[in-house]
Amino acid sequence: MSNVSNLNNDLFIPDGVTFVGSINVPGFAQINGDISGEINCKELEVGPKGNIKGKVQAQGIQVHGQLENDINCKGLVKIFKTGKVSGKLTYSEIDIERGGQFIGNMGSTKS
Repeated sequence: MSNVSNLNNDLFIPDGVTFVGSINVPGFAQINGDISGEINCKELEVGPKGNIKGKVQAQGIQVHGQLENDINCKGLVKIFKTGKVSGKLTYSEIDIERGGQFIGNMGSTKS
């Protein structure tokens, strides 16, 4: 059974899976495992056990786990109370729940 659905162009990486490399997902990517590399997707959700280290580009990002390095979000970045984002973050809108963490440099794409 594949975790990739060709009909929706979505990707699910479960807890316990480690991936190193570049990923292009036309749709939604839910990451609960460990990723090192680049992710380019429409919507990204980093699950509570998810850990991404690398360059990320997405329309929308939700972080329950850890996301670090160079993050570019054209829409809303939401960091939940269990989420931790570190590195360089570029965003259009940001929402950090009480308890959520951001460490690094951030800047809005809005003028």
